[in-house]
Amino acid sequence: MPNWNTAVGRVRGVGMLEGISFLLLMGVAMPLKYFAGMPEAVKWTGWAHGLLFVLYCLTIFQALLGGQLSFGKSVMAFVASLIPFGPFLVDRQLAKEDRPEEI
Repeated sequence: MPNWNTAVGRVRGVGMLEGISFLLLMGVAMPLKYFAGMPEAVKWTGWAHGLLFVLYCLTIFQALLGGQLSFGKSVMAFVASLIPFGPFLVDRQLAKEDRPEEI
């Protein structure tokens, strides 16, 4: 479970949501569009996925600028968002970095 109080935890949490939205877009909405004639499924799912993708990129950038995530892990997290199941696979690596921020 990601720690939403840390920058890396937010990357992990938003990554999970973005990964789920990507799978819903590809696995549910696209078949509904092409096999059931329901283009609105892609419209709404695609909109939600796009919003989550942008939010994911922003959280990665925030963690990178804050020094909580290395450049290499930031690139790895971004590339993972382009691959189905990628955010779930990279989560294990990010979990090692997910520790409370020092005040």
